[in-house]
Amino acid sequence: MEETGGVGGASAYGASLAGGSFDFQKFAKQPYTIVRFLSWIFSIVVFSCITAEGFVNKPHKPEAHCVFNQNDSACHYAVGIGVIAFLACFFFLLLDAYMPLMSNAKERKYAVMADLGFSGVWTFLWFVCFCLLASQWSHTLDVRGIPQDAARATIAFSFFSIATWGILTYFALGRYRRGVADVTQSIYAEPPPEQHTPYPPTYAPSAYTPTTYSPYPSSAPDDFQQPPFTPSTITSTQPQGDYQPPNY
Repeated sequence: MEETGGVGGASAYGASLAGGSFDFQKFAKQPYTIVRFLSWIFSIVVFSCITAEGFVNKPHKPEAHCVFNQNDSACHYAVGIGVIAFLACFFFLLLDAYMPLMSNAKERKYAVMADLGFSGVWTFLWFVCFCLLASQWSHTLDVRGIPQDAARATIAFSFFSIATWGILTYFALGRYRRGVADVTQSIYAEPPPEQHTPYPPTYAPSAYTPTTYSPYPSSAPDDFQQPPFTPSTITSTQPQGDYQPPNY
């Protein structure tokens, strides 16, 4: 069954209007828009610090290694997470802006589910990134020639990214729950009463008085009366006295 915007109401899955126009000021003031923009800025700081000053070479050595304990995998991991987060934030910002224009509640549901899943996964990946960078930095003994401010900024904004992506996950979960509740309530709402004339109530007499019937035969006069039975009626046809057989 096709679920249009009217099925889930005007606020299905966090969209203020079903098929309405885009209001930039209202969109910019929404909490999840602000948090998503902060996540976008934090991801830029993380991967730009590593790509600009995250690889240094030792004196008299041409090879450049990661500043985090010379573990190149840690730097590559942080850059990858930051770049993907940067692109994802930009994509979901556009998706949030397009959300009020969606008139199909099913499309909104898929958009919110994608936001929920990605935000939850990236919250965990930022936590891994922060733990990895902090651990490798604590094991970095020789910090000569290493831009320490850039390394510390990378660790700090990795931690901030955990918080912002966690908040985005919370917002997406709330939008999903409200959307499901709105759609379910609209589908299973009690139908309006019918307008036709209701059926008449079943007739039931106030008191039942049984009819008294006279036993058969009835008291009405009968036209035919059987003559009374008398012994003389039978004996008149036969002669009185002894029986005499006929003569042949």
